[in-house]
Amino acid sequence: MIAWLDAHTPFPPASEAWGPDSDAPGLLAAGADLSTSRLREAYRRGIFPWFSDGQPILWWSPEPRMVLPVQAFHASHSLRKTIARFRRNPDCEIRIDSAFHQVIEACANTPRAGQHGTWIVQPMQKAYRLWHEQGAVHSFETWIDGRLVGGLYGVNIGRMFFGESMFAWQTDASKIALAALVCFCRAHGISVIDCQQKTAHLSSMGGHTWPRHLFEGHLKQVVDLDPPEQWIYDDSLWSYLTETS
Repeated sequence: MIAWLDAHTPFPPASEAWGPDSDAPGLLAAGADLSTSRLREAYRRGIFPWFSDGQPILWWSPEPRMVLPVQAFHASHSLRKTIARFRRNPDCEIRIDSAFHQVIEACANTPRAGQHGTWIVQPMQKAYRLWHEQGAVHSFETWIDGRLVGGLYGVNIGRMFFGESMFAWQTDASKIALAALVCFCRAHGISVIDCQQKTAHLSSMGGHTWPRHLFEGHLKQVVDLDPPEQWIYDDSLWSYLTETS
C-alpha cells in the first residue's frame, strides 16, 4: 500500500517509494492536490506528480534518478553544426517564457516514448500555468521565421532546474532548446538539471543516473539559494556551449 494524502498530510520519506522490482517503481503516494504550495514542497524534496486521466494524483520519487549535470552535456558534431546555422540566421532565436501556454500544450500533445496519451492532463496544465505566472516555471523556446517550432518547460527552485517535458515540430528544435537551457544554467550557477526518468536520448547527451540519496543531498544544497533574477536568453550565452566536455 502507498500513503494516501489529504490536504494537510505531509509527504512520507522518499525512501518509502516502491522499489525497482515493483509494478510501479518510484511510486510514493497518492492524493492531496496540485496547489502551488504542495508542488513546491514536493519538488524541494525530489518528488513530482505524474498521473493519467481517471487516476488520482500520483506522486513519484524514482530510484535511481536521471539527471543532466550541465558540465557533462554533450552536443554531437551534427547538433553543433545545426546550432551554428541557427545562430547565423537572423530569423532564428531562443526565447524564454514568450509562449509558455503554447509550449505546455504542445508537450501535452507529444506523448513520452512508449506511452499512449498524455500525462500532462488538464489539471496538471492548469497547476503549472499558475506556477508559471508566479515565476517558478519557465519555457525555453526555439523560434524560426517567427514560428515556435520546439521547446521545453521546467521548474526552477533556487539554483535547481527540474526538466518536465519537451517537444519538436522541426528536426532538432527541442535539442536546440535544451542546449540553450544548458548554456543558461552554466551562466547562472545551476549545475544540475533533473530529468526524472532515464532515456537513451538524454543518456546520449550526457545524462546519467544518481542514487536517490545523492540527488536529495544536492537538492538540500541548492533549493534555498537565490534563483536567477532574470530569465532572458541573450545570444552571448551560446559561448557557454564551448564548455561542453
